[in-house]
Amino acid sequence: MSQAAGAAPFDRVLKGGRVLDERHGLDETLDVGIKAGRIAAVSPALPTEGAQVENVAGALVVPGLIDIHTHVYHKATSLSVDPGLIARRSATTTLVDAGSAGAGNYDGFRDYVMAHSPYRIFAFLNVSFPGIFGFEKGVSIGEATLREMLPVDRCVAKIEENRDRIVGVKVRIGGPVTGDLGLGALELALEAAEAVQLPLMAHIGTAPPSYADVVSMLRPGDILTHCFRPEPNSALAPDGDLLPEVRAARERGVLFDIAHGMGAFGYHSTEQALERGFPPDLISSDVHVIAIEGPGYDLLHTMSKLLNCGLPLPDVIGMSSNRPALAINRPDYGQLGVGAPADITVLKLEASDFPFRDVAGETRQGTHLLQPLAVYLAGKPMELGRRPFEEPHLLRNAGH
Repeated sequence: MSQAAGAAPFDRVLKGGRVLDERHGLDETLDVGIKAGRIAAVSPALPTEGAQVENVAGALVVPGLIDIHTHVYHKATSLSVDPGLIARRSATTTLVDAGSAGAGNYDGFRDYVMAHSPYRIFAFLNVSFPGIFGFEKGVSIGEATLREMLPVDRCVAKIEENRDRIVGVKVRIGGPVTGDLGLGALELALEAAEAVQLPLMAHIGTAPPSYADVVSMLRPGDILTHCFRPEPNSALAPDGDLLPEVRAARERGVLFDIAHGMGAFGYHSTEQALERGFPPDLISSDVHVIAIEGPGYDLLHTMSKLLNCGLPLPDVIGMSSNRPALAINRPDYGQLGVGAPADITVLKLEASDFPFRDVAGETRQGTHLLQPLAVYLAGKPMELGRRPFEEPHLLRNAGH
């Protein structure tokens, strides 16, 4: 489409950054042009007449980060945090709530949180009617212990009414969360997900049931979240290799999500999986009222942790942008193609001596942290938040 006479080709140009866009195979120094809230061009040496020019030389310019596992039904569920706080702090443009709400209280989430947030918020609807209602410091009450709490018809009806925001079904499986119902909760969640033809996100916790039993029931496109949780009930067999059921699940298209949280990222499980050529598909934080205090903190910190585990930077970015967008069937996001919404995160890879810690207390010495420089949501610059838990460790004058 030709420009109107005298009109500037771009409203804003991000100039000279390292553009990492997995969807379009980009990893090179380019300019990004924004017009009317959308990506208008990605190319070297874009014209800048009449545009707001941002010099991002030396920075990483990536699709707006997507945290596919959060808890942000703030002030209405005990485990949830303020979506604005976490988005500002983690340079994230899209948050996906992982089952904080069920059919019984989703409308409040939609009307009082989603509708008032400037950020993009989607949700996996909990198959449990009340959602996650009993989770806080010192409180843990399972929401999937009784079949009567998991009315499939109510879950399906609520999703059909809200397909603009609900992207799938969530169920937490394991130990006191499901109690004697066990795999019966997973069967009901799968029934709901099959009825609406959307993915299921299944939390794996302590046994019973076993990791192998849970992952064996998942379908192509379903998500096993907390994939590298520590022992007991990890993805590893007694000999240290991956469970055969885990490899079989990936072969049929099941997705594996980090979802760090307060109890679901272990260095031993992660390192063993990576050594065996089994990286995650998705990186997420599982940020909630306890996890926000560490050791996971948020998406950006979790990304830094996986980067320091040896995952290549382009993969870490893709696992936190392109791949979650595709996993929730929202292909407009997570990419910088011409015409896409201009959701953009600008990061700096800083030298750091941060000692990363997993949920079991194991530590690994890090060398780098991903730090936020700017965020644009539909082309609009958004505020950033401080990261006080990382600041003492940044080595900005180290010559890197």
